[in-house]
Amino acid sequence: MASMQLMRRESEIVHDVMQDSPKSPEARLGMKVEDLWDVQEPQLSPTEKLNACFESIPVSAFPPAPSSQVIEIKSDTSLAEAVQILSEHKILSAPVVDVDAPEDASWIDRYIGVVEFAGIVVWILHQSEPPSPRSTTPGSALEVAVNRVTNVAGFGILGPEDAQATSGNFFEALTSSEFYKNTKVRDIAGSFRWAPFLALQKSNSFLTMLLLLSNYKMKSVPVVDLGEAKIDNIITQSSVIHMLAECAGLQWFESWGTKKLSEIGLPLMTRDHVIKVYEEEPVLQAFKLMRKKRVGAIPIVDSSGIKVVGNISIRDVQFLLTAPEIYHDYRSITAKNFLTAVRSYLKKHQETSPFVSGMVVCTKNYSVKELIMKLDSEKIQRVYVVDDAGNLEGVITLRDIISRLVHEPYGYFGDFFDGVLPLPLNTRV
Repeated sequence: MASMQLMRRESEIVHDVMQDSPKSPEARLGMKVEDLWDVQEPQLSPTEKLNACFESIPVSAFPPAPSSQVIEIKSDTSLAEAVQILSEHKILSAPVVDVDAPEDASWIDRYIGVVEFAGIVVWILHQSEPPSPRSTTPGSALEVAVNRVTNVAGFGILGPEDAQATSGNFFEALTSSEFYKNTKVRDIAGSFRWAPFLALQKSNSFLTMLLLLSNYKMKSVPVVDLGEAKIDNIITQSSVIHMLAECAGLQWFESWGTKKLSEIGLPLMTRDHVIKVYEEEPVLQAFKLMRKKRVGAIPIVDSSGIKVVGNISIRDVQFLLTAPEIYHDYRSITAKNFLTAVRSYLKKHQETSPFVSGMVVCTKNYSVKELIMKLDSEKIQRVYVVDDAGNLEGVITLRDIISRLVHEPYGYFGDFFDGVLPLPLNTRV
C-alpha cells in the first residue's frame, strides 16, 4: 500500500511539472492519457483502462513526423535512385506517387503503394534465382534482362554451403547494369507491402493505430488528409516507443512499465524459434531468410548457434547497393565478412548505424520501462534477450511491446479492411 501511495504521489508531482512545462509533444499527449486514466471506471482492469483511453484520443493528436520521414517517391524514379533516397533519409519505406494520376485524384488513386527496403530485397533476390526450367517462352524484356544479370553473376539458389559462390560479381553486375539503373519503382510494384496501402483518417483512434502496428504487423501507418488527398503524417513503431519513453513518470505508464518482462509474457519469440544465420553463411542467405520468414532483422550467431555476434537488418542491403568497396574488399560476402566490411565503411565515412554498430541485449529481469528507454535511446527495432552467460534466449521487437500495451476487443475492426486489395501475404485480415 505504501509503495502504491508513493507511486501515486510521484505521478502527481510529474503531472504538476508537465502541466507547467511539458517537455515534448509526446509528453503532452501522455498527459491526455493520464487525464482520461483518472476518470475511468474503477472496476476496469489496467489494460481495459488503457484501451478506453486510447480509443478516446484521435490519431490526429499524434505529433507530426519529422519532415525527413514524410518522403514521397515518384513512380518513375529509378530503383537505384530510390535506394539512395531511402538511405540518405534513413527511412525504411516511402509512399510512391503515381506520376500519371490526374491532379484531382483521390488519395487512393494518387498513390500506387509503399516501397520498402523489404520489397527491394525481394526484387534483388528474384534476380539471384534462375528462371524456372518449366518456362518455355523467353518472357518479357524485363525477365530477359533479369536472366542476363543472373547469368553474368554466375550463381543460382543459395544454401548454407554456398558462401564461396556469394561473390561480389553479382552485386557488381547488378549495380553497374543499365537494367538496375533503368528499372523504375513502379516496375517492382509486386514487391510492395500495400497497394496502394492501408491508411488511417485523422478521426480514427489511437487504439486503431496501435493495433495496426502490433497485431497487424504494420511497421508504419500513414494518416491521410482526405481534403488534400495526401499523406498528412506517418506514424511508425519507433515513434510510438518514443512517445512511451516520454511518458515515464506518469501513473498510467508506471503501473505498466514497472513490470518485469516475464510478467507481461516477453519475449514472445524464444531461442528455439528465433530465425538466425550463422556467421559463415552467405549474407544473401540472411536476406533470403528475412524474406521467407517475413521478419525485419535476424541475429548472426557463431558455430554454437547460441552466441550472438551481430545483427543484420533488411535495410542493410543498402550497403551492398551503395558501397561498392564492400564487395571489392570481400569477394566472398559471408555474414561475418559483411559485418566487418560495413563497420569499416562506417568508420571510414564517420557514420553510425544501430543495425551493425553492435549488439544490444537485455535480460528477462529488465522492466518494460527499462527496455523502452533502451530501445528509444539506441534508436533500434529489437533487443536480444540473453542469459547471464550471454547465450541467446529470445528476441523482443517494438511490435511485441506495443502488443502488450493494448488488446483488440472482439469484432473491433468490423468492415474496416473491406476494399483494401491486394492484401499482404499471410495477413490476418
